[in-house]
Amino acid sequence: MSYSSKIEMINKNTKNKSTETDTKSNKWFLIDAKGKILGRLSSFLATRLMGKHETSYSDNVCIKDKIVVINAEKVVLTGKKEYKKKYWHTGYPGGIKSKTYKEILNSKNPTLVLKDCVRRMLKKGPLSRKQLKNLYVYSNDNHPHTANNPLIINFNS
Repeated sequence: MSYSSKIEMINKNTKNKSTETDTKSNKWFLIDAKGKILGRLSSFLATRLMGKHETSYSDNVCIKDKIVVINAEKVVLTGKKEYKKKYWHTGYPGGIKSKTYKEILNSKNPTLVLKDCVRRMLKKGPLSRKQLKNLYVYSNDNHPHTANNPLIINFNS
C-alpha cells in the first residue's frame, strides 16, 4: 500500500461528520411572546437557536432554522423586577445611564430587552453572532415573514 493511499484512508476514517454542511431546508417558526415570562422564553429561544432540541446536536454547527418572535413589548417580568431591575450601559467611567425594564419596554425599541437576554444566554464568539441572526424580534403582531409560512410554536410558560 502506498503512502498516499494510507493518508486517504486515515482522512476517510477520521472525518468529522458534525462539520459537514447540513442539507436540510430552512424552517421558519413563529412564537407569540404576549404574556410570556422573559427568562423562560429567552432560554427556550436560546436552546432552539443552538439546535439542542435536535438529535444531531453539535456545538460547532449553526442550524438554519429561523425564529420570528412577535409581541415582544408585551413580555412579562415576575415580581417587581419590571420597576426595580436596572438595565445599564456604561460606555465611559462614571457615565452610568440606567433605565428600568418598564422604561425600555415603553420606548421606541422594546425588542432590545428580549434580544439582549437571548444574546447573553448563547455562547460567546462568532458562532453565536451567526445564530443570533436567525432570530427576528418584532414589537407588535405585524411581521414581514408571512410569505415563509412560519410554523406556530405554542410555548406555554
